[in-house]
Amino acid sequence: MSASPAGPARYNSVLMDLLGVMAYGELSAFERLSSDARYSPTLHDRAVLGRIAVIEFQHYELVRARLEESGLDAEAAMLPFQPSVDHFHERTRPADWYESLMKAYVIDTVSGDFYRAVSRYVDAGTRELVERIQSDEEATTVLRELLRTALAADPRLASRLSLWARRLLGEALTQAQRVSFEHAFLPGLIGADEARSREVVSGLLAELAANHSRRMTQLGLSG
Repeated sequence: MSASPAGPARYNSVLMDLLGVMAYGELSAFERLSSDARYSPTLHDRAVLGRIAVIEFQHYELVRARLEESGLDAEAAMLPFQPSVDHFHERTRPADWYESLMKAYVIDTVSGDFYRAVSRYVDAGTRELVERIQSDEEATTVLRELLRTALAADPRLASRLSLWARRLLGEALTQAQRVSFEHAFLPGLIGADEARSREVVSGLLAELAANHSRRMTQLGLSG
């Protein structure tokens, strides 16, 4: 049963979109990390990034299975999001290993915050899936420690990576806002009018930005 005030047909449509963008996000993360591993300065680092890529693919498989259990076609659910997600990654192509790490960390944490927030309005089964995926801290922990090690070894990286992280956050928030409105996730889930929906989305974006700033401070960078 839906946890949303929206009617069943509307809720199922929104749920397909939500799972579709999650699935494609995880699949593209797997592809991106596998590709970015080529920047790795050592074979150990390449293996570490490869391990994270595998985790992202496992997450994709979980979402795909959920779609199929719901009688939905995974490819059909993902296709509407392919152009915008691919374009996002083209706009934020990293220049080196350090930018790859920061991009993976920012996108992993900001998207996790976004999906956890949206999961407040979905059915128990979908919320459990989101929590299962987003509670997997292995990738986040590894990326954070790699960044800390890199920053400790070369403090000159701090200024460049701070600027890069701010750009990534801006792009990520723009993407989250676009997805929220173009596919009406929150309006469809909470059954709110446009004014209330914009208020909720604005609050969510502020929450995402605040969480990001706190994480950057923990890395010793300006948010």
